[in-house]
Amino acid sequence: MTIIYFVLILGIVVFIHELGHFLFAKRAGIYVYEFSIGMGPRLFKFNRKKRLKDKKGKIKYIKDETDYSIRLFPIGGYVQMAGEEVEADEKIPENMRLQSKSWGARFMTMVAGVLFNFLLAIVLLFMIGLIDGVTLDSTKLADINKDLYPTLEEGDRITKIGGKKINNYDKLTLELTVQGTKNFEMEVRHANGKLEKVTVTPQEVLNEEGESLGYEYGFLVDGDSYHSLWGAIRFAFGKFFSMIEQMFFTIVYLCTGTLSINMLSGPVGIYNVVGTVSEQGILSLISLLALISVNVGFINILPLPAFDGGHALFLIIEKIKGKPVSPKVENTIHNIGFIFLMILMVYITYHDIMKLF
Repeated sequence: MTIIYFVLILGIVVFIHELGHFLFAKRAGIYVYEFSIGMGPRLFKFNRKKRLKDKKGKIKYIKDETDYSIRLFPIGGYVQMAGEEVEADEKIPENMRLQSKSWGARFMTMVAGVLFNFLLAIVLLFMIGLIDGVTLDSTKLADINKDLYPTLEEGDRITKIGGKKINNYDKLTLELTVQGTKNFEMEVRHANGKLEKVTVTPQEVLNEEGESLGYEYGFLVDGDSYHSLWGAIRFAFGKFFSMIEQMFFTIVYLCTGTLSINMLSGPVGIYNVVGTVSEQGILSLISLLALISVNVGFINILPLPAFDGGHALFLIIEKIKGKPVSPKVENTIHNIGFIFLMILMVYITYHDIMKLF
């Protein structure tokens, strides 16, 4: 079942992302060669029938120009549009090429995949809020080990970890990851408003075979929960923005060396996470789907070559300069970026595999 869940989760995230590009490209009248889910060798394809009405009002069906493909490796996908290549495809009318469209239409086509990923995450989080209820505050202490923290009480709120402000559960988990296994300082706010600083000493948890299961801190966090439509809406957007904040600080910590690049996960790492999460139930899988969708959207909007954000950056440069960047130069930069991206993926996948042994 893990394989099925893994393929479904990645397939849904990629499909929604590419659907965004595809729908906005079609809306702009751009010729789309292929809509592909997956990478590598093509397993199968089909062309849908397009319904048209001639001048006499007669309905006829013609073959749509787009190949809809499923490819072997479920680690990505793409929408191939006329006008992305350096050399113009003379078989395609000029008014159906990407370059012929307005700046706004091209920009929206480039960022639509990210917007669709974000929209998917918000919808999924709204569903979770409706079904599972909404937690009012996930930074409140619960189940405290009094031997370690005799002055703390349940309901005390964590405000800082390692000097970094904590305002939601996602930021809490990120900062705990940053601290790792070393002792760190945690600040809490008591019910009377008084702040207190305590030292946290992570304790390693071992299974019966002596293998590490991770670390515990001597407390849990919890919050009161309730069910309501408005609460689910607030939860969906609040959780979405906390995930965005978590991703932002993760990138910052990776760039500054606070977090190691080995903390990143590729397909192998995601597969392992899916296997663990699937044991916790369908809502946990839906939550994971929302998280991966946010991650894919956030990474793609970064202004780096080969990403959607990189394409959007060149459009912004075009807007500032008043003329487009040379297609040859832009494609060269994106190709170099793609090569570095593939090298990074191989590196991450190698470390994911090493973690299994």
